[in-house]
This record gives sequence, structure tokens and C-alpha cells, in this order.
Amino acid sequence: MGKLSRAISEGDGISILVEVSDANGASTAERQGAAGLVVRSGGNPVRAASQLPLLHLGNMYEARGVAADALAIRPELTYWHEAQSQELEGVVRVTDAAELRKALSNFDPEVFLLSVPPESDADPLEALLALLHDVPAGKLAIAELPHATAEDVAELERSGMDAVIVVEQDLEALVPTGAPEV
Repeated sequence: MGKLSRAISEGDGISILVEVSDANGASTAERQGAAGLVVRSGGNPVRAASQLPLLHLGNMYEARGVAADALAIRPELTYWHEAQSQELEGVVRVTDAAELRKALSNFDPEVFLLSVPPESDADPLEALLALLHDVPAGKLAIAELPHATAEDVAELERSGMDAVIVVEQDLEALVPTGAPEV
């Protein structure tokens, strides 16, 4: 189990991963209780500012260069092997049930990043919840919902999502207080 998946599975409730672009954002997210950080490119200042698990959404070589812990990859065996060879935890990004099934049959990953294609007309929250139903028990699921509201986070948590990626914001406003309704 990689550093990112450990951080997600150890906490109570849903884990918040914050997409940041600089050291200040990383420090703020860490102070506010983020379980991990996310970058799209580069990431050296982010890594220098925090030792939280770092998920890289860019390319493998950038991820390795900034000492990322995990890398979002397409659901293809070649990418899986490349991530493994670079000692990166592979987080398989899927946008539909077919991609999820392909990944499960080809290499059986532990962590999925559930995403909605930018060109989709579907409601992002509803699409992510529908895709979550296809994730087998025992696998970790991360929702990519950058502009999530507190209500969205609560719904994701009630539905069994393990983590959500959000953009930099006040995390206290996102995390529901008290036990989640089940």
C-alpha cells in the first residue's frame, strides 16, 4: 500500500485532497487538515513545503522529478508498469464503467480516480456517484470534483467515496461536523 492510499484509508470519513500550485497553498492545505496534495504540473515548491502524500496529475517524469508519491494514469497496462518501475503508486483515472472494468481485468489497481470528462453534459456529482457503484469493495475511490461544496462532500461521503480532490479553499467549510448520516 502506497503513502497516498494509506493516508486515505487511515482517516475517519472522507479524505480531502487539495489541488495546489505553490508552497503557500501546500502549507495552508496542510494546516487545514488536508490528507494529501495534488498538482497538475511541476510541484517542486509544493513538495518542499509539505510531506503530505502528493498525487501528480501530469506526466510520469515530472512526478518522479518532484518526488511525488502517486501518479494518475490511464487504465492501460503499459502506464501501470511504467508507474511501478518509477516507484510511483498508480492511481487509475477512469471516466466510465468500461475503463474501470478494463483496469480491473488487466492489472487490478487498488486506487481509482473517478473523473468526469470536461465535455460531458452530465451533472458531475451524479456522474461520479454512478461510477462509484462500479468500484468493487476493498478498492479506494477518489472523486475529482474541484469545486465541491460542503453538500457535495457530504453526499460523496454518505455514498462511500474515500476521498475527494478539491481546489484550494477553506477546508473547514467543506468537512461536515459530526458523524455522517448513513
